[in-house]
Amino acid sequence: MLFIQGAGENVHDGWDHELVASLERELGCEVRYPRMPNEADPTYAAWKPALLAALEHETIAIGHSVGGTMLLHALCETDHQLRALVLIAAPFIGDGGWPSTELAARTHFDIGAPVFLYHGTADQTVPLAHLTLYARAIPGATIRVLAGRDHQLNNDLSDVARDLRPFVSR
Repeated sequence: MLFIQGAGENVHDGWDHELVASLERELGCEVRYPRMPNEADPTYAAWKPALLAALEHETIAIGHSVGGTMLLHALCETDHQLRALVLIAAPFIGDGGWPSTELAARTHFDIGAPVFLYHGTADQTVPLAHLTLYARAIPGATIRVLAGRDHQLNNDLSDVARDLRPFVSR
């Protein structure tokens, strides 16, 4: 299982490690958590090779925030086979979402695996409307709106773990 961090100053060690720890506790397994290059000022050009290298042998991929957005776009440009994909509070690029000079706006994503989308109603970083945009662009995705949860889902990934249990080999 692979977890891709979000972007920002000290996100890997100062923030998203709590999400990884929650997931490991809930699932009782190790989660790979590579540090993405230049997390304070990420670019798709720098992150895409790191993402693809990290995905090499993964069957379940989880991306938080900007990391989820970049992960999704990288998956759509390659032929990686996943058992499941999880996006947590991921910004949508395109109409109604955020602009990007690096990522092309898309209206449809085909991953070929179950997709789970999570977003907290108290997220003050990425508006909840981005979840609706992804729901339209990824038909069949499982949508989880988590009441009162912030951008970090209050550092509690028990809902994610519950959905992933059927996909995790013990």
